[in-house]
Amino acid sequence: MTSSLVIPENWTFRNPDVAQHFNQHVREQLPWYDLATLAVAHFGRHYIPTGGCVYDIGASTGNVGLALQETLNQRKASFTAIEESQDMAARYQGPERLVVADAVTYGYEPFDFGVAFLVFMFLPVGQRIGFLERLISLTKPGGALIIVDKVQMPPGYVGTAFSRLTLQQKLAVGAQPEAILRKELSLAGYQRPLDPRMFPQSAKTFFQMGEFVGWIIEAPEK
Repeated sequence: MTSSLVIPENWTFRNPDVAQHFNQHVREQLPWYDLATLAVAHFGRHYIPTGGCVYDIGASTGNVGLALQETLNQRKASFTAIEESQDMAARYQGPERLVVADAVTYGYEPFDFGVAFLVFMFLPVGQRIGFLERLISLTKPGGALIIVDKVQMPPGYVGTAFSRLTLQQKLAVGAQPEAILRKELSLAGYQRPLDPRMFPQSAKTFFQMGEFVGWIIEAPEK
C-alpha cells in the first residue's frame, strides 16, 4: 500500500502528518527496515544482561523498543527511549520510558546496549564524531552500540550502482517515482550521509543495503 503521507517541502519530524504516517512511510522508502530492526533485536539478545541498561536513541514511534521488548522483559532491563520531536513522541508505542529530549545533549548513564537507528544522518556534521565518541565511552565493558545509517557512496561507477540499488528497492515495494523524488529533494540540507571513516576500526558491519549500513561497536571487556 502506498503511503498517504504528504511529503513536506522541507523535511522535518516535527510535523503531525509525518508522525501519523511514519510507520507506513519508512517501510515504503526503506524496504529493508523490518529486517534491520530484527537484526538489532538479535544483537540485543546477545548483549543485554540481566538488569542491564538500554537506550533507543532517536526512537521515533518505538519500533526498535518493540523489537527488544521480549528481551527487556526477560532480563528485567531498564529501557529509555529518546525522541526529540513532540509529534513523533505523541505516536510512540514502544516500551517505557520515553523522554522527549535532544539526543546529543541528553545525560546518559553508562549503558549495556545502545541503538541509534537512522539518527546520525540528521545531525549536524560537526556534532557527529564527538557524539559517537561519547556514546562509545559510555558503553559498559562487554556491551555494544548499534548504529544503522546512510553513508556516502564510494567514488566511481560502483557508487552509482549502490545508489541505484536503493532506488530499485523502493520501486520494488510500490513507492511512486514522484514520491521518491519529492522525498529526496525534501531532505536537502537536512539529511546528510555519513563519512564511514568516522567509525573506529573496531566497528563491525552487520548489514548493508545500497547506501544504508549497520555497524556494531563492542566495548572491550576489562
